[in-house]
Amino acid sequence: MSGADTLGAAGPPSFLDRFRSFREGLAARPGFRRWAARFPLTRPFARRRARALFDLCAGFVYTQVLLACVRLDVFAILAQQPMPTQRLAQRIGLPLESAERLMAAAASLGLTARRSDGAWAIGPLGAAMIGNDGLAAMVEHHAMLYADLADPVALLRRPRGGNALSSYWAYSGAESPGEVGADRIRDYTALMAASQPMVAEEVLATYRFDAHRAVLDVGGGNGAFLRAVAAEARAPRLMLFDLPAVAEEARARFAAAGLGARASVFGGDFTKDALPEGADLITLVRVLHDHDDDVSSALLARIRAALPPGGRILIAEPMSGTAGAEPMGEAYFGFYLLAMGRGRPRRPEEIAAMLAAAGFARPRLLPTPTPLLTRVIVADVASP
Repeated sequence: MSGADTLGAAGPPSFLDRFRSFREGLAARPGFRRWAARFPLTRPFARRRARALFDLCAGFVYTQVLLACVRLDVFAILAQQPMPTQRLAQRIGLPLESAERLMAAAASLGLTARRSDGAWAIGPLGAAMIGNDGLAAMVEHHAMLYADLADPVALLRRPRGGNALSSYWAYSGAESPGEVGADRIRDYTALMAASQPMVAEEVLATYRFDAHRAVLDVGGGNGAFLRAVAAEARAPRLMLFDLPAVAEEARARFAAAGLGARASVFGGDFTKDALPEGADLITLVRVLHDHDDDVSSALLARIRAALPPGGRILIAEPMSGTAGAEPMGEAYFGFYLLAMGRGRPRRPEEIAAMLAAAGFARPRLLPTPTPLLTRVIVADVASP
């Protein structure tokens, strides 16, 4: 029985459920909405709801404003110095009117800001983009996702895969991921590496790696996460397991970073191959949610088999049910992974249940600085 089935069979609706049903029933009446928009006590609530609904309708336009700013390098330009519209238009290669329109749109979203002298400066959200190559890479990457979502009903009805995003993630549709060539994995490996510093920062702020003698990162890409670990923790030996073509790139990156003697790299397919032994901590960083339940459960079992008594697993990824970031799990990752062709977002308690079934004990959710980006669960090898 699925989680949704279990919840649906849990008993009669609660008082809160009945109250919400009554409230939304009122809101569904056009006459009540007109009254609420005029009545002083309900007017603020009505306006907030109208704004939220409009933002849902206009969200794609907002993302395209951001994409235009990223592609035109607006944030880097304005971070150097504020500029009047005419000079900025020349720098970014747009007609004057178009530059003014883009900057005004960006300012309404907090990406830019107009100074009192009329010049454009970087805004609070635009400033957050500076030096954040991973976020800029994801903004560019989303063009494929939006193409797949042009007809969301068709995406929901057809078999998973066979579209732009699933083709990009070459391993997701491959019968033998281990045989995928380097030319097909280069782009997504670079994307994951670019965005990895954000995740590594969250994990390193949450968990101390110095207590371990060896860390094996499964699905570790070109080693970006382990290189971040190496910079903070000098004790553990570094081990990485990924597809053969990816592993070769990781080996070269470790050598270039002066970590060749400290790092061991293994090529294989974690959906069917045994994992190397020797690590007392195995990490899955943004890996589990990319795979369906059968593959994820089998992977957890392989990890349990590779760990010694007292060993530990660490899972880091965005998770459903994150307070204050609920749309990130079910809406964003739900549809992203649908377009990718496999995987699903999971709640912490779902992951904990999978860990228990694989032979792990004491799963616990560790607090991270930015739960929207990453949450961390650790669990220990269960005693015999």
